[in-house]
Amino acid sequence: MDLFDAQPAEEAPLAYRMRPLTLNEYVGQQALVGPDKPLRRMAESGVVRSMILWGPPGVGKTTLAELLARASETHLEHLSAVMAGVKEIRLVVEGARQRQTPTLLFLDEIHRLNKSQQDALLPHVESGLLTLIGATTENPSFEVNSALLSRARVYVLKALSQQELMQVMQQALDSDSRGLGKRRIQVEPGVLEALAHASAGDARRALGLLETACDFTDAVAGREVLRKAVLADVVGHQASAFDKQGDAYYDLLSAIHKSVRSSRPDAALLYMARFLQGGGDPLDIVRRLTAIASEDVGNADPRALPLVIAAWDAYLRLGDYEGQRAIAHAAIHLAVAPKSNRVDQAWKSARQFVAQQPQLDVPSYLRNAPTKLMEQLGHGQGYRYAHNEPHGYPAGSAHDCWPDEVPAARFYEPSELGQEKRFAEIMAWRAQQDQQADQAPEGA
Repeated sequence: MDLFDAQPAEEAPLAYRMRPLTLNEYVGQQALVGPDKPLRRMAESGVVRSMILWGPPGVGKTTLAELLARASETHLEHLSAVMAGVKEIRLVVEGARQRQTPTLLFLDEIHRLNKSQQDALLPHVESGLLTLIGATTENPSFEVNSALLSRARVYVLKALSQQELMQVMQQALDSDSRGLGKRRIQVEPGVLEALAHASAGDARRALGLLETACDFTDAVAGREVLRKAVLADVVGHQASAFDKQGDAYYDLLSAIHKSVRSSRPDAALLYMARFLQGGGDPLDIVRRLTAIASEDVGNADPRALPLVIAAWDAYLRLGDYEGQRAIAHAAIHLAVAPKSNRVDQAWKSARQFVAQQPQLDVPSYLRNAPTKLMEQLGHGQGYRYAHNEPHGYPAGSAHDCWPDEVPAARFYEPSELGQEKRFAEIMAWRAQQDQQADQAPEGA
């Protein structure tokens, strides 16, 4: 049922009854619907263009589509990509052709359309037969094909603030016609704040929690009172689960990585806790920490990588509850440790260099000689066993292990941070030994 076609029945959920009927009732998204903002201007001009509304659940995507359809006096068709396919899209197209009037198609969860379904939609959006408003909780740049994306402006909707959620709930408490106003409920201080906090930016959830809480009011002097004491049973445990294939999952992993790289242990623990609370796999965190150990800490603290592997092993041995602490142990160590990306840079440089050197042969003195023929070919001849050399180092450019006919290159440049400072000193000393060996008279 279109929310403008009929007054919602009293038994309908409060969140449905309280959906705004005008943009003036709409709470939140002022960057889009405020004075002289793009969607407000569309509504005032009556000309609506194809768009994609990207934002979390319960922030008003469906309501905006309804309001824009009403403002532009456009026939509204509502499909959900979960249930709809090419057949349903064709029925909407055929209806638009028969009516010969502007048709606005609101397509919920547009990110779930496959390529063929998106292709079926494209020519009718391009011709103007359909004005498309797609709604998605996932990044449209990954989920919507470029051809369709180029014909629709993307607008980003944000989770509602705590104050905005409290405003939504207060509207429901005050409204006699659609809300709870006839009951004249007295609300104790702190109740709306607690419900808004539990709703995590979702207006639909806030109204659902308010409606449930109002089932447990006390009668005081002939008046209903909503007490804060009932909220523990109403709100319960807030798991805040998320789609493990969605943006939130990878955004949290990214936040963990960047917090560790930025040497912020508290922020890393915050995002780790949120990730695990939402049902994320702890081993995904360990895999990310393993990458961090080499990519961002490297030889500035050579203990980092074995510590992460030990935490991984501890998690598998101890189980989830105790094992999570081992993962936190590793994350804190990585965040506090000195940082160096020189290992990562060296490896990337080596790969790029090798890609440009198709003729790269191993010098004969580095080759093994397991057969007589290989000995005769000179394999292994001239190799200097490092442990028999002074200081355990075969000095001199003649034994630098570099391939013949390949230009010299330097990939690894240690930093001055942590243990890598010591590495730099060792490498500088060895370079000095090479120089002295090259300058020494032959046979000396």
